[in-house]
Amino acid sequence: MEPMVQHVDVWRPYIKDVIESKVNELELLGYDGVNQMEVWDCLKQKVWKKNKELPLYQVIQDILHLSDNVYMSYLTVQSQQHSDLMAQIEALNKAEK
Repeated sequence: MEPMVQHVDVWRPYIKDVIESKVNELELLGYDGVNQMEVWDCLKQKVWKKNKELPLYQVIQDILHLSDNVYMSYLTVQSQQHSDLMAQIEALNKAEK
């Protein structure tokens, strides 16, 4: 029998404890301010960027195997995007004055 394949967002309500476990692990590794939403976004952008239709066991495995290197890469990109956005907003504000 083939496992049921669904979009990863469908599985999310069923695996909150697994995500929380990963949050706790990242906090133990020294990442402050980690939350479930951030971990989920990291997985969607870094791990599942090409295929978001997966069976439940694969989603859980991917969460448990999310490395701190992948998470750090995600945070770095997010920080750079935020910095670029702030620079654009400051440039627009200066142009309006």
